[in-house]
Amino acid sequence: MNQIAGWLERHMMICYYKKLSGIDCPGCGMQRAFIYLLRGNFIESFHSYPALLPVLFTLTLTAIHLSYGLKNGAALIKYSFIITISIVIISYVFKLLR
Repeated sequence: MNQIAGWLERHMMICYYKKLSGIDCPGCGMQRAFIYLLRGNFIESFHSYPALLPVLFTLTLTAIHLSYGLKNGAALIKYSFIITISIVIISYVFKLLR
């Protein structure tokens, strides 16, 4: 995992929103958080981007539903998406207020 994390760290994408405006976007920190998660640094990952685990959960749930057709999959995805977006918005507001 450290090799993957190292490769990702060397090839991180630039946030053009932040580059042009000087303000973090709602997704800023997700790449760093994912690298921390791959390295097993869960606390740093959470502090860097609190919505990473809900985002990954929602994506995984969507992939499982599309592959296997879960009985209540669409509703679960909808609620998971609402919770995830709420966490993204709340953490973004807190980041801007710091």
